[in-house]
Amino acid sequence: MIFFVRNTCLFGGNTMRRKMIAMSVALCLSLGLVSQVCAAEKMILYTSMKESLIGAIYEAFKKKHPDTSIDYQSAGAGKLMAKIATERQAGKVLADVLWTSEVPDFYNLKKEGMLERYTPSVISEIINPFDDYDGHFTAARLGTLGIVYNTKHVKKAPATWDDIFGPEFKGAFGIANPGLSGTAYMSISLLVNQFGWEFIEKMATNKSKIGKGAGQVVDDTASGELVGCIAVDYITLDKIKKGASLAYVFPSEILVVPSPVAIIKDTPNLSAAQKFVDFLLSKEAQEIIAGEGTLPVRNDVALNPGLPITSPEEAVKRSIKIDYLKLMAEKQVTIKKFTDIMQGKK
Repeated sequence: MIFFVRNTCLFGGNTMRRKMIAMSVALCLSLGLVSQVCAAEKMILYTSMKESLIGAIYEAFKKKHPDTSIDYQSAGAGKLMAKIATERQAGKVLADVLWTSEVPDFYNLKKEGMLERYTPSVISEIINPFDDYDGHFTAARLGTLGIVYNTKHVKKAPATWDDIFGPEFKGAFGIANPGLSGTAYMSISLLVNQFGWEFIEKMATNKSKIGKGAGQVVDDTASGELVGCIAVDYITLDKIKKGASLAYVFPSEILVVPSPVAIIKDTPNLSAAQKFVDFLLSKEAQEIIAGEGTLPVRNDVALNPGLPITSPEEAVKRSIKIDYLKLMAEKQVTIKKFTDIMQGKK
């Protein structure tokens, strides 16, 4: 822009015009606004990530790209999807980038033509859990669910999923309500896909309990109200870090829930959005993700020491596979059947 102004001054216009342009440029320079006004980019992120994680990512991105302004709105995935639906009806989605853990939502948005196709510059460096990957969304972290138990009440670590049906867990093993928790719904779907509905029937026979949110079942296990539960990695590791008498284990079959990131179709801030996606998959950002107690998507990042796994690659190899489109279509039926079995209504 400065070059354009200089040409205007040299090759046309009257004296007064030249003086006004020169004064405007001088003012911008004196206020340090040239780089911000003339060169700055901006973007808006909608995310369901916890505040400590997204806050750290936000600060690191600003340092890496000082000429790109970023704003974010953090809420549950369901609320964000409702917001996007409202904005679509109004004619404009405000978000440039979406990052949540509700994988079916991304398949649905892709089907509706709402996602920009973009292959990140670091795609060859990450562990990709999607066999049908085509660039419409990319996993930015790998959430895990394992078996958590209270070490004061359970002395032998469960080695298989069937171990939660043992006498020490009878009437005192929990799982979050799949109608309230997206990760709980994912865990139930994965377990049913791997072991059939007989697995849920065994849970009911052993009088396992339905809790509320994903955090509550971990709290109840830490307090001793439960002696074990199916729990999310970062929630559990945070409790252990604070001194809770808990241990976290993975059976051979791991419950892995990717958290995809995607760019909204026709965003006016495409370049800034691409920068953010690339940064989110960089080693620097993935170290922040690992530090928060979940799996990164890179093998060159040290894992949280509380995770009972050696690498993201191993987790993906051992993960239970599932058809996400089928998962999305069967959600209400699955939740009802699970609830009926657990409540003895089958």
